Amino acid sequence: MTIFCKLLVITLFINAFTIKAQKNYPQNYFRNPLNIPMQLAANFGAVRTNHFHMGLDLRTNSQENLSVVSAADGYVSRIKVERYGFGNAVYITHPNGYTTVYAHLNKYFDKLDEYVKERQYRDEKWEQDITFSAGQFPVTKGQLIALSGNTGGSAGPHLHFEIRDTKTEECINPLLFGFNIPDNIAPIISGFYWYDRRFSTYEPGANGIAVKKAGGVYTADVIQVDSPMVSFGIKAVDKANQGFNLGIYHAELLMDDRLIYSFSIDKVSYDDTRYLNGCIDYPKFIRDKMGIQHLSVLPGMKLKNYSLPDLNGIINLQDEEIHNIEIVLKDVNGNTSRLKTKIRFNKKIDKVTPAGEIVMAGNGKTITTQNAEINFSKNAVYDTVNFQMYEKSNTNSDAVSNTVVLHSPYIPVHDDYTLKIKPNRKLTNEEKGKVVALLDYGSDTNVVKGKWNGDRVEAEFNRLGTAVLLLDESLPSVSSGWKDGVLINSSSLRLKGTVKVGDIVSFRAELDGKWLRFARAKDDFVYIFDEKCPKGSGLHTLKVTTTNTAGNTNTQTFTFQR
Repeated sequence: MTIFCKLLVITLFINAFTIKAQKNYPQNYFRNPLNIPMQLAANFGAVRTNHFHMGLDLRTNSQENLSVVSAADGYVSRIKVERYGFGNAVYITHPNGYTTVYAHLNKYFDKLDEYVKERQYRDEKWEQDITFSAGQFPVTKGQLIALSGNTGGSAGPHLHFEIRDTKTEECINPLLFGFNIPDNIAPIISGFYWYDRRFSTYEPGANGIAVKKAGGVYTADVIQVDSPMVSFGIKAVDKANQGFNLGIYHAELLMDDRLIYSFSIDKVSYDDTRYLNGCIDYPKFIRDKMGIQHLSVLPGMKLKNYSLPDLNGIINLQDEEIHNIEIVLKDVNGNTSRLKTKIRFNKKIDKVTPAGEIVMAGNGKTITTQNAEINFSKNAVYDTVNFQMYEKSNTNSDAVSNTVVLHSPYIPVHDDYTLKIKPNRKLTNEEKGKVVALLDYGSDTNVVKGKWNGDRVEAEFNRLGTAVLLLDESLPSVSSGWKDGVLINSSSLRLKGTVKVGDIVSFRAELDGKWLRFARAKDDFVYIFDEKCPKGSGLHTLKVTTTNTAGNTNTQTFTFQR
């Protein structure tokens, strides 16, 4: 078969695949889950920290408590109540094989809300994950199911909306189902990069290429590369007509009119969503807040249904001739942008010389220092890492080990690794029970209890940074926002949680000896007054017991009257 014929076959396959992907899903079966026009704040596949965005973020005009309705006939099959993540969420299973998810809600419809509340009081537990049978809460298309909100991991009022395959639980791009969201704007390219692929995309990293736009086509001058093995990355956004920056749906890379890479973000499972870190320039994303998507496959990137097989996007330049490069970006509606340029291999330079331990995709690895050990699984990295690990002293008075430097927070790991650290002084048995492992990855910290394995504390993390053992003998606490114990016009009780290290991992409130339902909102605990504490019912005693990551427990008592 000639090169032209092969190109034609692949091109026809991609076009057929894209058309089939959209026609395979029922069009106009699902309605807008809001009673206002659909406006996107984020689309399916947009780049997020450690995951793809798995649905649509629908704008609620910066308001809360808008009506959320069922997108089609079905039944409530599950609800979740959680501190982060979805916050309050409803799952509705439909007879056509799909399940819709509605998240960051303030309140469920009355019958469901009452059921959840009764379960919370029965279990004496605010967080819930409840499944239902088909006959318990049937719903019809357009029926009110909840009020929109800003709960969980939401950074502002909106509705997160997903469509999932009921059997596989894969999230499917909702824009493939024919929602009426006006969009005639092609993707916008703002950056273009090449990578030396002889060692790793992480070293030496991205090489910027100047891009200009003329006559609707993006161009770049001839790219002079000093490596015979390279790949490309693209910085681009899509926009619906409302103007928010959205993620790229489809991309193709061609060299000399031959397709060498293509991806489409049609569906992703939550089990696989962390593979995002192998689809982007992670160091640039974390360090510089730049969303550069690779137009190639990294060795440890195993995301299904994303890129075409046998097209890895790695360019092997066997000569010093000029070769044509074309990038094609498309959104779900077919709006298309193209970038055209040329590439030429100038001269060969030496590859990166490793200065540490080499960690490769597909191979497990154990690395040790005098007082620490890290164990990576074979799925730990997406690309080769020139891993450097060492110890340094820690001046924190609570530190009971050296600080262990685990390479860099700008390099991703896919699954949990095991870290073992030996204390630098002898601890009593009581002190051992209050030791926690802290990982600092720059933008935040992660503190875990860990477990003792011989003379070392063993903990699991899924980011890199600096780690240390801390002795935490402090007590957690909550503080009230009311004065003088008299609440006249207040609609709620709010308690602010405080810890020295880690988090409040257990919270229990009792009003006059009976469990009281406080919701967790980030670091605060909130009780909305209801029949459990009516006005004019006299002086009340609120007993609050909290436990922190280290296992230290504190009980506090507050009094108030309404």
